[in-house]
Amino acid sequence: MNPDLTDLYQEIILDHGRTPRNHHALDCPPARSAEGFNPFCGDRQTMYVRTTGDRVDEVAFVGEGCAISQAAASLLTEAARGKPVDEVIGVLEEYTGHLTGAGAGDADEASLGKLAALLGVRRFPMRVKCATLAAHTLRAAIEGEREPVTTE
Repeated sequence: MNPDLTDLYQEIILDHGRTPRNHHALDCPPARSAEGFNPFCGDRQTMYVRTTGDRVDEVAFVGEGCAISQAAASLLTEAARGKPVDEVIGVLEEYTGHLTGAGAGDADEASLGKLAALLGVRRFPMRVKCATLAAHTLRAAIEGEREPVTTE
């Protein structure tokens, strides 16, 4: 990876980790929510999503954890807002696939946008669960899952 991009990506992660966007609860109902937990390091998140038809109108989260988990939740909420549900699910699958090794080839940074900043985490297998917790939890909220999500 280009050293300039590495620096930029590191700054994006630090910024979103320190000052997460969309870090608040949404009133439920009508918003759906899901809880997620990473028992390895203690990251906890609740993702909230409000849809109209097939579009994500609002998305937010509350929780605590490491800078990677907070940055991932912040970036994912930004990436999902205003998009069709099917597109959000596709981004979540692409994002988690590239982090876990299930993705084919290099990630298309254009399709992931700022989420591409987190792809460097795959070089640190112990941190991949921190980076994917929000994605799994957001998908559970979108799909109306009632059981808490865990990274184990």
